Amino acid sequence: MARPKLGVFKFSSCDGCQLSILDAEDELIALADLVEIRDFLEATSASKGGPYDISLVEGSISTPEEVERIMEVREESGMLVTIGSCATAGGLQALRNWGKLEEFKRAVYPDPRAIKSLEKALPVKEFVSVDYELRGCPISKEQLLQFFAAVLRGTRPRLPTNSVCMECKRKGNVCLLVAGRVPCLGPITMDGCGALCPTYGRGCYGCFGPSDDVNLSSYSRWLEKRGTDKTTLKLLVKGINSYAREFRGWIEADE
Repeated sequence: MARPKLGVFKFSSCDGCQLSILDAEDELIALADLVEIRDFLEATSASKGGPYDISLVEGSISTPEEVERIMEVREESGMLVTIGSCATAGGLQALRNWGKLEEFKRAVYPDPRAIKSLEKALPVKEFVSVDYELRGCPISKEQLLQFFAAVLRGTRPRLPTNSVCMECKRKGNVCLLVAGRVPCLGPITMDGCGALCPTYGRGCYGCFGPSDDVNLSSYSRWLEKRGTDKTTLKLLVKGINSYAREFRGWIEADE
């Protein structure tokens, strides 16, 4: 039986999620025996082209050329999977969405006229349909391997649905919000990182994006009662996943 054809594509990003794939090392070698890697420029300059059974897409859509290219990738892909915060929520580059692009261009580039950019850096799903999202900054190697294990078995992948707080409970972590009064996005962030930051005493900064049924208005009022004002929460939310729809809606409603 023919092996599924895999393509891995980069748009506006730092390449960190692709490096997480390469970091799989031994598991990646086993995966390479199960799929036919036709495009993966982070790993090899060889390109065989589509169509692809599975496409992994890293990065936000930030230029007119990227709009055209993501549509081409979607057309050639049976399953399109966005990987990482840039692809799923705009990433750090979406921070420019809260300012004025022309001012940024004048401040950074000697000739702003040479820069051809969209007004906003946006998630892939704003332009094409997406079958699955693997979140994180970067993605979890373990989650990626579990995803492929399910897909290659022909079963539906099971992705996290709980908040980071659930993982803290499983690990026996003392709640930083309750005991330490440390601002933490754990209650409104999707699990997937294994509660890495809270385990080492640092408040979650939301790198896996909003969890299910986020109620930022309620959480903001609760934090204010404990001494963390809305401005501080907004700065935390305006981070890696600020253009996730749930986070963006709350920020825009307050501005």
